Amino acid sequence: MGRYDDTLLKFNKKGQRVLVPTLYPRIPLSDEDQFIYPQDGDRLDSMAYKYYNDASLWWVIAKANELGKGRTILNPNAQIRIPGNISTIIANFNKINE
Repeated sequence: MGRYDDTLLKFNKKGQRVLVPTLYPRIPLSDEDQFIYPQDGDRLDSMAYKYYNDASLWWVIAKANELGKGRTILNPNAQIRIPGNISTIIANFNKINE
């Protein structure tokens, strides 16, 4: 799997490929959210797999907690939010990236 596999492609007037940035939706607090303390060594991608069965949704947890990339090791002493309304978040993501 390459770094830009999920990035949309666009072509400029010269026919050259250009990458289109991925936009992420705002993730407001929800009653469905869970607040947890990660285990030592947990990463965003592993937490996404644990809660959503999809490691590629690491960005949901990152955006909700204002964190970095998918391989970021989480601090076990810092509580993080796991958004629960995942279907709404994905729908908003797809809408702004059409």
